[in-house]
Amino acid sequence: MTVVASPAAERPDGAERTGDRSPANDRKPKGVGGSGPGASLGQRIGRHAGRSVAPSLVTTYLSLLVLIPIAAVASQAFNGGWSAFTAVITQRLSEQALELTFISALVVVVVNTVAGTMIAWVLVRDEFPGKALLSAIIDLPFALPTVVAGLTLLSLYGPDSPFHVNISGTRIGIWVALAFVTLPFSVRSVQPVLAELDRDAEEAAASLGASSFTVLRRVILPSLGPAMLSGAALGFARALGEYGSLVLIAGDLQVASIRIFDLYETGNNYQPAAAVSLVLLVMSLAVLLILGGVRRHLLRDEVSP
Repeated sequence: MTVVASPAAERPDGAERTGDRSPANDRKPKGVGGSGPGASLGQRIGRHAGRSVAPSLVTTYLSLLVLIPIAAVASQAFNGGWSAFTAVITQRLSEQALELTFISALVVVVVNTVAGTMIAWVLVRDEFPGKALLSAIIDLPFALPTVVAGLTLLSLYGPDSPFHVNISGTRIGIWVALAFVTLPFSVRSVQPVLAELDRDAEEAAASLGASSFTVLRRVILPSLGPAMLSGAALGFARALGEYGSLVLIAGDLQVASIRIFDLYETGNNYQPAAAVSLVLLVMSLAVLLILGGVRRHLLRDEVSP
């Protein structure tokens, strides 16, 4: 008598029995694993809500802090009409204050861009005792109240200077004060870019016979250009609106911020102060847009082959 083994008996224990699999075992609850229509609908709703809520929050925050105050200043500046606006701006003291502010900010930005790049180079490329202390001192203007900085500069370079150097009430005194408060922008904008700069290109250029100046001009500066412009833009904007460090050392000279305070304090009227403030705001915005455009152009040239 011949015994015929069934296919199920021939399979070893533990082997997969495809025939025993039932549709109930293969079925997964909807929404589990992200493949069901319920999960897809929930994900779409979540993504749509995120895309809608985030821009709304950002716009509201910026409106409360930036856009609405700027609109209020513009409204107050033209409160008496165009004639009242131009009457304040064309006053001799206002013109002199705006001119002094713009020239001082421009001079300080040029000097600090060069000096800040050199300081960043030393902090990144050199090792020396006291390096951490020097790095901390650079950030001091960010933490120190600006009026304290002005008092410090006045005690060092004022009428009672221990070095017998009196620059209070002069343009040089204004430049020194502005350089003090804006230097960190130039250093901290260039330092991280310089730290990430690939030295292989510098070594390759030097091995091909390029001089140190050529390596600096053709390899290093093109990579640092956008960061240098960013620091210059931030420093220029800060210099235009600086008040605390200048109120003591400027003496009888008036920069735009001091002129704005005097206009409000003298007449207790927003309109003249707002008029000069609006001009200062337009100057800052124009310089930021110009430097930002140049920075984007340099970045495109750096990325393009």
